[in-house]
Amino acid sequence: MYQDLKDKVVVITGASKGLGRAMAVRFGQEQSKVVINYRSKEEEALEVKKEVEEAGGQAIIVHGDVSKEADVINLVQTAVKEFGTLDIMINNAGFENPVASHELSLDNWQAVIDTNLTGAFLGSREAIKYWVENDIKGNVINMSSVHEMIPWPLFVHYAASKGGMKLMTETLALEYAPKGIRVNNIGPGAMDTPINAEKFNDPEQRADVESMIPMGYIGKPEEVSSVAAFLASEQASYVTGVTLFVDGGMTKYPSFQAGRG
Repeated sequence: MYQDLKDKVVVITGASKGLGRAMAVRFGQEQSKVVINYRSKEEEALEVKKEVEEAGGQAIIVHGDVSKEADVINLVQTAVKEFGTLDIMINNAGFENPVASHELSLDNWQAVIDTNLTGAFLGSREAIKYWVENDIKGNVINMSSVHEMIPWPLFVHYAASKGGMKLMTETLALEYAPKGIRVNNIGPGAMDTPINAEKFNDPEQRADVESMIPMGYIGKPEEVSSVAAFLASEQASYVTGVTLFVDGGMTKYPSFQAGRG
């Protein structure tokens, strides 16, 4: 546990399930004040709120679509209104869907870019604006992916969004480092989350994915949330502009693991 995270105000987008939910609960364990953003399922967000409070934190839920500028502005303003400030902004909301690139519609492309990349930009911008205006050394954590580095056929829109996030994060980190504002990415690999449940419940598909992971197993959401807590804490006070991959080694060319090549 990180004592400096107690009473810190953290906004987490897409926090009603998956990695967002795990991070919300972890910050609850750190006794932080958690703003749980959700887009469609209020009942899930309320369940996460309860989990955060049972873990020892405080929480509110805020509806909003991160691809909409007004919703992101409202999210940050609500955090400040309800908890008095903002310390940590975690841009986690995102989605993916497989489509052959030559069949990908512009609407589908735009929907993924708008949520994954533009949403992260808007969250970063609004948080940084508040911190600059109030002389606060805030902390942005963007949820990227191993696919900011690894090409992914059938997911060109998703890979493009995460590749863009890499340089967005590095640029913001460089621009605002003199003000003490840190901006980092977390790059998860294959994770046991609801979005992957159908795939990983199939033994053959699960084994296929595991074969691409040097450590040999699918990651758990808690293995991402622990990294988020570290990056948010003063233990990472000199860390900015990096992607910290949480991937069991997936980005390390696993096909070469046995000395092949």
